[in-house]
Amino acid sequence: MKVVVIGATGTIGQAIIQALSTRHQIVQVGRSKGEYQVDMTSKDSVQKLFETIAPFDAVISAAGQARFKPLEALTDEDFQFSLGHKLMGQVNLVRVGLGYVNDNGSFTLTSGVLAGEPMPGSAAISLVNAGVEGFARAAALEAPRSIRVNVVSPPWVSETLEAMGKSGSDGLPAAQVAAAYVESVESQRTGEILDARSFGS
Repeated sequence: MKVVVIGATGTIGQAIIQALSTRHQIVQVGRSKGEYQVDMTSKDSVQKLFETIAPFDAVISAAGQARFKPLEALTDEDFQFSLGHKLMGQVNLVRVGLGYVNDNGSFTLTSGVLAGEPMPGSAAISLVNAGVEGFARAAALEAPRSIRVNVVSPPWVSETLEAMGKSGSDGLPAAQVAAAYVESVESQRTGEILDARSFGS
């Protein structure tokens, strides 16, 4: 399959590519690096990307930023940033991508465990993560041509925690997180939220 990985240069993106590259053709897309670039907040940018690289069989989004701050410190701009990047950015990958993906193709989006397991400071992130999951469940019901839509929900990633100077043992290694994305692409699942903690070894 020809698999488009958006967020290819990130920690999870690199692990996904490593997991899939021996069996599939990978197109690496980043915000400023990679084979191709895309601004997920711009529907026009998404359209131009897909026009350039189509046709393809699967799109994986391992991208999308959101702000982490105490509730009283979150500004309107923080919420708009989070909604524009992680929620609508990924929603538009599906909305636009449906016109370019092959029959029986798939979209795999990224939320995170803070959707259902919030913590202080996660109001904006929990909001957009839950929005991504709700969108995917509904979109899977309407996607044409047997196209599948799933979401992977990763916990904190060990490598990210270590980069922040924290203990990696409190997270899940990126290679294990990547196993959930592989399952979404290679299985026949649709409309599901795949908890990355349930995959890999």
